[in-house]
Amino acid sequence: MTAPHNPREAYRRVAFDAQVAGAGAGQLVLLCYEQLDLALGSALLAATRRDNAAKSQALTRALSSLTALQLGISKEAALAPALHLFYEAARTRLLGNVLAFDPQAIGALRGDFAEIGKALAGGAHQ
Repeated sequence: MTAPHNPREAYRRVAFDAQVAGAGAGQLVLLCYEQLDLALGSALLAATRRDNAAKSQALTRALSSLTALQLGISKEAALAPALHLFYEAARTRLLGNVLAFDPQAIGALRGDFAEIGKALAGGAHQ
């Protein structure tokens, strides 16, 4: 395996791997929401800087986080059908922004996930 060319990315991956290794199921869901938020924020910043490579990397990380969330849906959960529809709509929106980036759409998506993430985080501490 080759090392990443970007030291910042290498440190980010090590920190992420450490968080994953020590996390339970609920913490992993929150971590996916956090990573999705960070990736969408990075995509927005990269777009303002006209850095297409960074924007593409950020959107790829966002899709990876979203995929992890989708794969983690428990079929027995009461909200499973709603979560599946929500995540699939988010995936469609993300993929649509690969070729035609819309900062407002990505910002709205980020806001939706941030709101849910905050609600989940608040419930985890109760």
